[in-house]
Amino acid sequence: MNTPLPADLLRLDQQLCFPLYAASRLVTRLYQPLLEPLGLTYPQYIVLMILWEESPCSVSRIGERALLASNTLTPLLKRLEQQGLIVRTRSAQDERVVNIALTEAGQALRAGCACVPLRLFEQIGYPVDEALELKQHLDTLLARLLQLSPEQG
Repeated sequence: MNTPLPADLLRLDQQLCFPLYAASRLVTRLYQPLLEPLGLTYPQYIVLMILWEESPCSVSRIGERALLASNTLTPLLKRLEQQGLIVRTRSAQDERVVNIALTEAGQALRAGCACVPLRLFEQIGYPVDEALELKQHLDTLLARLLQLSPEQG
């Protein structure tokens, strides 16, 4: 691959940020019809995946894992609570800490979401081995970006 000339550096097709941004938007859009019948938005799905791995956990832990600021996470958690999927409780050790736990309904929703990743791969038609390799590269990029900017959200 040739190094672009300085005059080409501002060309859209030379940017790393644009294909990442566009791919993220388009993939998220593909999730919408898969999650809608389950009554979920993509950010809610992300939070539920975190809770299926580790529940209960604190709001701050969810924010760390989802890379969401508390002002984005709080209304999202309220909606999940209104849907009966989670419960929020203050920590007995520290009232400033709010813990989030799945309800039975939230835990049960995991089975309904189990087909979502495979259906997405089928829709995209991207070979799974190539997708996993791409994910490893993106994980490396994300880790480097987080080192440069530890503030999330």
